[in-house]
Amino acid sequence: MNASPKKSKTAARAAVKSAVSSVEKARLKADSGMIDIGIKERDREKIAAGLAGLLADTYSLYLKTHNFHWNVVGPMFNTLHLMFEAQYDELALAVDQIAERIRALGYPAPGSYSEFSRLTAIPETVGVPTAKEMIALLVSGHETVARTARAIFPVVDAASDEPTADLLTQRMQAHEKTAWMLRSLLQG
Repeated sequence: MNASPKKSKTAARAAVKSAVSSVEKARLKADSGMIDIGIKERDREKIAAGLAGLLADTYSLYLKTHNFHWNVVGPMFNTLHLMFEAQYDELALAVDQIAERIRALGYPAPGSYSEFSRLTAIPETVGVPTAKEMIALLVSGHETVARTARAIFPVVDAASDEPTADLLTQRMQAHEKTAWMLRSLLQG
């Protein structure tokens, strides 16, 4: 069902690193030289690249959750339909917050399916899984986003970027809590 935690952690780190590729660096340079917020340009670039991966994971999880909201069936239909709706609404707000933080750091936020597909550590779900499989896939997705957020912390801390640290903390809390709540539906 889920990859081992070590492999998932490695995948999250790899996703963050891939966001800092040389092509991405060139594209992100845009108007960054005009910003003086007390964070060095190189640090802002690394943070923005990490946040781009977080944005891609969050958007991918949003899309998966919305898909499951539309397609869930079975005895838990009403409960899951409403739960998934609340979750995708929360994710939609998070996507905006993450993208706006990237912009505040002076870099363009990724916004295309191809960019999100390249940057995300969350695999696409093909077909319509059972309700129980949907729950398990969402647990895995929320855990992945939490790991991606956590992987950005070293550069954020080193740059004393408190606004991004606050955003990451809020995102980790939301994803860890949601994963726990979903996981509890699979027990028993």
